[in-house]
Amino acid sequence: MRSLLLVLVPLLPLLAGLVTVFAGRRLGPRVHLPAVVGIGAAAIAALLLLFTAGGASGTGHGTAAPVEHTVELWRWATIDGALTPADGSAPRPLSLGVTLRLDPLTATLLVVITSIGLLVAVYSIGYMHDDPDQPRFFALVSMFVFSMAMLVASSSFLLVYVFWEAVGACSYLLIGFWYRRPEAARAAKKAFLVNRVGDFGLAIAVFLLWLTYGTLDFHDTRLADGTLVPGILGAARLADPTAIVGGAIGTAICLLLLLAACGKSAQVPLHVWLPDAMEGPTPASALIHAATMVTAGVYLVTRCAPLFVAAPGALAVVALVGATTALVAGLIGTVQTDLKRVLAYSTISQLGYMFAALGTGTLGGFTAGIFHLVTHACFKALLFLGAGSVMHAMGGVIDMRRFGGLRTVMPVTAATFLVGALALAGVFPFAGFFSKDEILAALHSRGWPDAHASGHHDESPAAATPPAVRVATWDRRAAPPLIPVASGSAASHRAVAVSASGGAAADGPLDWLAGPRLYRTLFWMSLFTAGLTAFYTFRAVFMTFTGPLRLPPEAHGHGAHGHSPHGHDDHGPSHGGHGGHGATGHEPAGGHGAAASHESPPVMTRPLVILAVASALAGVVLFIGHGLARFLAATPSLAAANVAATAVPPVFHWDLAIQGTLAAAIGIALAAIGHYGRRSDGPSVERFLGPLQTLFARRFYFDEIEHAAVVRPLEWLAAVAATVDRVVIDGLVRSVAHVPVALGGVVRRFQGGVLQRYSVAGVVGVLGMLVALAWNLWL
Repeated sequence: MRSLLLVLVPLLPLLAGLVTVFAGRRLGPRVHLPAVVGIGAAAIAALLLLFTAGGASGTGHGTAAPVEHTVELWRWATIDGALTPADGSAPRPLSLGVTLRLDPLTATLLVVITSIGLLVAVYSIGYMHDDPDQPRFFALVSMFVFSMAMLVASSSFLLVYVFWEAVGACSYLLIGFWYRRPEAARAAKKAFLVNRVGDFGLAIAVFLLWLTYGTLDFHDTRLADGTLVPGILGAARLADPTAIVGGAIGTAICLLLLLAACGKSAQVPLHVWLPDAMEGPTPASALIHAATMVTAGVYLVTRCAPLFVAAPGALAVVALVGATTALVAGLIGTVQTDLKRVLAYSTISQLGYMFAALGTGTLGGFTAGIFHLVTHACFKALLFLGAGSVMHAMGGVIDMRRFGGLRTVMPVTAATFLVGALALAGVFPFAGFFSKDEILAALHSRGWPDAHASGHHDESPAAATPPAVRVATWDRRAAPPLIPVASGSAASHRAVAVSASGGAAADGPLDWLAGPRLYRTLFWMSLFTAGLTAFYTFRAVFMTFTGPLRLPPEAHGHGAHGHSPHGHDDHGPSHGGHGGHGATGHEPAGGHGAAASHESPPVMTRPLVILAVASALAGVVLFIGHGLARFLAATPSLAAANVAATAVPPVFHWDLAIQGTLAAAIGIALAAIGHYGRRSDGPSVERFLGPLQTLFARRFYFDEIEHAAVVRPLEWLAAVAATVDRVVIDGLVRSVAHVPVALGGVVRRFQGGVLQRYSVAGVVGVLGMLVALAWNLWL
């Protein structure tokens, strides 16, 4: 049953996409049906898988027995003699199979991907109602869900790389969906090219993993002769921490994987593509930001947790990149005036939070990162779809300075958006409160390990748990011996000593970074970012929904659907929070349009209500009893010996919760002082930033720096290459081509058609031969 469900989850969206491609035009107004039905059925299958994985792990009894179920669909390729054992035995083949893997991490992410994908598809029925390219849109949404589902369900680094690229291709096509607009085409190309940098890191990491471990499979496999080949993340290897490579090789692998994750999950300095990705349809933005592409990096690091724990220096870099990204994106978000760009920088910042948690290298940090991923999917999808509802009513305008007081004409959108904002700001008892505090607790535990070891924090009654977390790992005595492989393999590297705290011995080039001082700094950075998050979130809420009703001229005469033939998100020439957006397909009539503005249709507001309920309740449901953390602990990567050694009793940290709540309260208060009840274009608290406002508005000049450091040198190199090609190579080719022409010209002069000349030439030739013969005889 599990095997069938695991296959159906990616298969159904794939079939929906193919049906939409081949029969979309014939379906007419029902073109959305294949996507909605296919993704909906996949969501049901994913829920059943979640319950199946939960039952198998025994989470209901407080245990965390490792869960791993694989399904091989077919054998892709077999390369004979690819693996040369170090013991001198006969070479073994490398088998590449298309294998799916079920474990708690896979099951959790499949539910997030398919459920958010379903709500986005339903919302798109109303949002894309009048777009002539609906078949292409719904086909891309289906293929996006299929690609992401395959990425998280694959049991091989090679398959992960394949669908890593497939997700990138789908995102490129969705971001540039309205490709006739130059802004959309440029944004799609920017996303594609920036992600190529990260994808290059993943490609090199895959090669290095192969050279190091002699396999690319996550799971253990058996050859035809019964020999066990331990997978990189299989039971045989994870039971023995000394079988996981540390040192320079392990650090290099992890840093390359981090580079890939930075590209997909938009971490500094590869974050610059995500704000521009707003040029795509708003439902596509919600899908990319909430459930698919940007969470791929978080998944990859979590899946490879044992590898990162064996390289403490790489873990420290993960945490440093995450906390820095969270802070930088939060500062930029404080001055944005484009509602969707505020949410885009919020996504970058919240992803940074997740990476900061993963970088702690503890079981609690990894589970906190995924916990925040789940809650973030709910409230960020809600906020993006709410922004789309605002654009729907405003005639495509998304500049917050051009409207205000929308709560009176859009009560459902305003109420649900407020719920999402409370969750994002981390206000109790909404979802973000619990997951954000778990991240702060993970960072605090690395910065002040003695305080957490002493157990001075009290448990809340709601979170009462047994005195110890029982994390089951594989019995090392029962684990099969590892196959010795050629030099460069795990067996040939120095063993990684794992302490009781789960840290590896300091033998890597960057391990000096992984000290308490770094994590203390990152904790305070993250706490300050929590206040920034509350500020820019409620700044957007107050500018959009409070104050006197103000509507742009584009909203006047906005009909029941009011869709531009070019799409809702037809932006004006100004971006980045410095200018407004306009919809070229809407009638630019005068007036405020109050009589015509209205709430979005039910097909758009119902998904908002569902997501609002999830954003309000998901945190407390998943936190009480630490159910999600216990469930995720049964993932093989998190049940590995070196990760499970970091487990501590789950407690509720009242002091950290109070600090986080105070930070959020201060942020909301500052936003209220600057924007509550005022006109959207009135004085604001940002005016006190002085020159920093310009720095934040110009996004720390990341685009200019990368253009000067990367784009401009490449343009110069391309110009030099073009000159060499045109002058040297083309010149040489043309010169060679001219030689036969020149020789032909010389010969042509002797072909005049005059018989007398031919006779003279014959006589001269004969005389010449006679002279030559006589000369030879004389000599």
